[in-house]
Amino acid sequence: MIDFQNGSVFKLKQNDEYAARVGDLLLPGEKIVGAFKALRDGIVFTDKRIIAVNVQGITGRKKDFTSLPYSKIVVFSVETAGSFDLDSELEMYFSGLGRVKFEFTGQTNVVEIARLIAGYVL
Repeated sequence: MIDFQNGSVFKLKQNDEYAARVGDLLLPGEKIVGAFKALRDGIVFTDKRIIAVNVQGITGRKKDFTSLPYSKIVVFSVETAGSFDLDSELEMYFSGLGRVKFEFTGQTNVVEIARLIAGYVL
């Protein structure tokens, strides 16, 4: 499993590459609502969970897929980008896991992501 306690795990930019990579993991009827990619790693938001993909090894053939169900989120917060700090952040606390933090670069609409999570959590 990915060590989410080790600082910021991902610096993400919107990219649909990982949507295809998690296709075999989806439940019948589960839909992808957003996908983001860092240098090698990525995350996919579905209508049921967040799937974090950690690419391992030199060749990148080995991958760790961590499923983070919305039902286990206890608290979450977003930090929008500012004038000088262009990155935005999503921080969530999962029951039994603890803190998970994602950083988004570019023009990512983190408020829209927060609204998506709130719709499943609240």
